[in-house]
Amino acid sequence: MASRKESQQGKGQTQGGRRPQQGAAKQPAAKQAAAKQAGRERGRPPEEELPPPPTGPRPPARLRVKYDEEVRPALIRELNYSNVMQAPRVDKVVINVGLGEAKTNSNAPDAATGDLRAIAGQKPVLTKAKKSIANFKLRQGDTVGAMVTLRGARMYDFLDKLFNIALPRVRDFSGVSPDAFDGRGNYSLGLREQIIFPEIEYDKIDRVRGMEIAIVTTARTDEEGRRLLALLGMPFQRPDQQRRPDLEGTLRRRRPRATGA
Repeated sequence: MASRKESQQGKGQTQGGRRPQQGAAKQPAAKQAAAKQAGRERGRPPEEELPPPPTGPRPPARLRVKYDEEVRPALIRELNYSNVMQAPRVDKVVINVGLGEAKTNSNAPDAATGDLRAIAGQKPVLTKAKKSIANFKLRQGDTVGAMVTLRGARMYDFLDKLFNIALPRVRDFSGVSPDAFDGRGNYSLGLREQIIFPEIEYDKIDRVRGMEIAIVTTARTDEEGRRLLALLGMPFQRPDQQRRPDLEGTLRRRRPRATGA
């Protein structure tokens, strides 16, 4: 009798312990095979065929290499600096998107942050109203925009993309204004469409949004900041392409009114 009980307990252990473990081990393999088959049907390569992720430190940004090898020596030579640390450099880039329609469109913040994340490669933050304004129907704490601050390698990658890819795709582009400095070497640029960036697909956006880009530098004057950005590749307008408001507006001759006989 004791030998029968021991044999039954042994069978129960094998049925309840080992065999279900073998079945559980086979189940993930079957799921993986089904997932790979579904990926092939959708036209996507399976996970095992994707290239391995890069290892080790990432290579320096192309614009950073250009600054170290070409721009900074040129600034030291042209502006007669006695110390290398006196040469101006780009400190940070701030991208801001206004969300005035967030009051009526609840999906606007998600769409704007998605576009900013794709453009900048970094998660943006939502900006809130600091106080209530009755005339604007604005309450304290309402979402009024989204912004992201870039530094380091991501900053140089974004500037390289902005100078060489995005700005030339602007409709009827003839250069940016060289006068949009704040007096301390910082440059502000406004864009009307986010679709000029290659990461944005026109068919997947809910609406066209503009953005403001502030390039903060360590330059002490506007001339230093202008020369820094020009050497980095900022496409400034030529002097013959710049507007002359004094000639266009104030000196424009009015047409005489027609008087009756």
